[in-house]
Amino acid sequence: MNFFNLLQSLDELLYEVMSWLVFYPITLWRTLVHPLQMMDYSDSEQGDASDQQYTDTLSPPLFLLLSLIIVHAAEIALVGNDAVVASKVGLSAFVSTNTDLIILRIVTYSLFPVMMATRMVRAQTLQVNRDTLRAPFYSQCYVAAVLAMMLGSAVILIKLAHDWSVLAGGALVLFALLWFGFLQTAWFNQHLKCGRLKAFGHASRAMVGSLAAMLLLSSLFS
Repeated sequence: MNFFNLLQSLDELLYEVMSWLVFYPITLWRTLVHPLQMMDYSDSEQGDASDQQYTDTLSPPLFLLLSLIIVHAAEIALVGNDAVVASKVGLSAFVSTNTDLIILRIVTYSLFPVMMATRMVRAQTLQVNRDTLRAPFYSQCYVAAVLAMMLGSAVILIKLAHDWSVLAGGALVLFALLWFGFLQTAWFNQHLKCGRLKAFGHASRAMVGSLAAMLLLSSLFS
């Protein structure tokens, strides 16, 4: 790569990173206000050419990653580094930097999209493969990012260890899970054209599996 090609690559990288300052708030606002519509929007974007996808928002996985980075930065500023980073016991020895911790957290929170997407594909009696799983996984990343922000904020409140903050953190965890569960029930109901009770069953199975996998993974690094 010659010098001019390097400059061009840096120019594109700088524009891409700075554009996040515009498109992250837009994506967050739309996901907060119209979560189901954003999931439908993601589905429709999957039908476009790769260079034409998500031109007016952030792509769902990138939105999830940036959300986790923002919450992680807030955690460092308010309560300091997580104990996992300092610990050298068991698998936590592999998490020696904040970058490692962010990678672990994005894998952990990505369990929700992959579990929900897998449940949807199976409920539609389709074969689970890379093609059928992609669209629901991407759409789920939008709402998983909001869930990650709420749960991450709740953890920060609990770590502050004030009576009011622990209570607020617990309430936020409950609200986040109820919000996510209600949203998933509506999502299954919409896509499967089934009754709300059956949709609730699909959502519950996927949520229980996601939470169990999340807790198991977290326990391995605690």
